[in-house]
Amino acid sequence: MINTIDKRAVVLISGGGSNLQALIDAVKSKELKLIISAVISNVDSAKGLNKAQKADIPTSCIKHNEFSERINYDRALLKEIEKYKPDYIVLAGFMRILTPYFINQYQGLIINIHPSLLPKFPGLNTHQKAIDNKEKWHGCTVHIVTEDLDGGPPIIQAKIPIKKDDDSFTLSSRVLKREHKIYKKALQLLISGELEYKNKDIWLNQKKLTGPIEMLF
Repeated sequence: MINTIDKRAVVLISGGGSNLQALIDAVKSKELKLIISAVISNVDSAKGLNKAQKADIPTSCIKHNEFSERINYDRALLKEIEKYKPDYIVLAGFMRILTPYFINQYQGLIINIHPSLLPKFPGLNTHQKAIDNKEKWHGCTVHIVTEDLDGGPPIIQAKIPIKKDDDSFTLSSRVLKREHKIYKKALQLLISGELEYKNKDIWLNQKKLTGPIEMLF
């Protein structure tokens, strides 16, 4: 059953905000029953802040380089987030590793999208790693954020074949288009209540998933 009250999310970014824009568009078209309460960046030059401002979404920047310790940054970030009382924290190209302290404040409510078919290639430079490893398939994964880097339970994955002439740029461009599609799909399922995170597992329509939902392109 679809909830009648829209859920609220704070989106964290560090860069251009293409996934953020895809979510803004989905909200505007009423495809996604979500209120983006605020967009917060750790980089004041992040172009995603401009995208949020054009959509009349409150923005702020908390610069990580102004804090000597990671935990102090996370405390400041939490203080800003708590103003909006979000149902979800959505990481959309947020290039910071969150501390366990932060994650425990919103256990199971922090969602991330990662440009690989996790558990393959956590961390950075995923597209080149997939090419170098001679993978046949590549893609992206939406997952719940836990204390394990890129290791939380996966919700949904998009798979695309790697072409013989792909380089990291062409591959990343094709993957990014799929990111835009599966991020809003994952949020749709969470908001509707069809998908739940409980007992450290993902449940879809009250059945525990043994792996992520797969979308082929």
